[in-house]
Amino acid sequence: MSVLIIVFLTAVAALFSGVFEKGKLARYIGILGLIIALVVSFFPQAEFLNQYKAMYNYSDNAALFTKISLVTTLLLFFLGGFAFSNHRSHQSELYALMLFALCGGITLFGFQNLVTLFIGIEILSIPLYVLAGANKTDLRSNEASIKYFLMGAFATGFLLFGIAFIYGSTGSFDLMNIQDFSIANPNSIMFTIGVIMILCAMSFKVALAPFHMWSPDVYYGSPSLVTAFMASVVKISGFFALFKMMSIGFVGVTEQWIDILGVFVIITLLLANVMGLAQTNAKRMLAYSSVSHAGYIGLVFFGMNSMSTYTLAFYLFAYSLATVGVFMCLIYVEKIKKEASYEAFKGLAKSEPLLAVATSISLLSMAGIPLTAGFMGKFSLFAQALGNDDNVGIVLVAVLGSAISIAYYLRLIIAMFFFKETTFKTAEKATITYNIVAVFVIASLVLFGVFPDLFAKVFAFAG
Repeated sequence: MSVLIIVFLTAVAALFSGVFEKGKLARYIGILGLIIALVVSFFPQAEFLNQYKAMYNYSDNAALFTKISLVTTLLLFFLGGFAFSNHRSHQSELYALMLFALCGGITLFGFQNLVTLFIGIEILSIPLYVLAGANKTDLRSNEASIKYFLMGAFATGFLLFGIAFIYGSTGSFDLMNIQDFSIANPNSIMFTIGVIMILCAMSFKVALAPFHMWSPDVYYGSPSLVTAFMASVVKISGFFALFKMMSIGFVGVTEQWIDILGVFVIITLLLANVMGLAQTNAKRMLAYSSVSHAGYIGLVFFGMNSMSTYTLAFYLFAYSLATVGVFMCLIYVEKIKKEASYEAFKGLAKSEPLLAVATSISLLSMAGIPLTAGFMGKFSLFAQALGNDDNVGIVLVAVLGSAISIAYYLRLIIAMFFFKETTFKTAEKATITYNIVAVFVIASLVLFGVFPDLFAKVFAFAG
């Protein structure tokens, strides 16, 4: 909760910097606050905050996911100076809204109560409805905002209805009381209906098919930095909340929901990868890529064991790093070329080799190519699922989806490296900040791919 308070105060400070016409300082305020929060996240929770444990518990797992969210958000803030250069009049609001959304994510990591779960989801979602429409003069951005809002409200209705069924069955919002009820009453129809409705609502938040319909249009229409935030930090928050809810609160009725989730995962893996293959725009391709990764992450529910939470954290961090690496390049190209088609990336390696290498390694990591963190993440998820012979089919679908994804990732790599002529002018160089982030992404993806145990040491996770 100490971290949550720091991030909240940072968001307020960033917001008020705009009031005093110091909006350009909001990014630096955000970076400083995130660094402080990241340092504090490595220390134990203050004892006087224990009185709130019934609602919010900063456990080891919550600390781990908080750390990876802070690191990802910090990297995105470093990219913000160039990405939000067209939003000089309201930069403070954009950075503040991202930090408020992060507060919602941090709330989800430690929720112990369905009320806290709901509050966390709404704090996470509402700023994003505004951020999606930040490009006020762009009709696609306006469409993204209204579509996200309407679909989000629809999903919230499902969530509240599900919570009502759960409370009606158990008489409690507490996660552990719900767990006890699920174990003692696995055949309760009202409880099972509530579980399925919450599963559907959370599937919307993490963009699992068939609840992904909003995702491609919202990701495509939103400002690219906001899209990167949605594809990384929001996915981290949503998936951990879903995992915690299903593996702890609803563990007694696993047989009732696991097959439904399996169908969602299979549809996601096949549909998203095939649709990704059909795209001609890199940003829209990355939107479908994000949906497909929701399918891979969904494998964490199959063959669950004591290492599942750590496996989930590793994959989400590897995927988030790769997302930052790709969107860093996308933002640069989009700013210069005013578009994000594959054609716009032609010859990028000639003028910005570091950016092109960072993007390529990020794409290879997303595809699960060996010696990258993405490969180790996928290998861990596949190995866990194969611990149960019943899961062979879903793993084969995941492998097929991963093979298809290589094709559309390679299209972008080929565009950057295999064209002799470049249309990028030497005067349009990436900033030093972008180059530093590129080096960090390359080093992290390779190091965690070669030495995966380093992840636990870096984030001080005891397990």
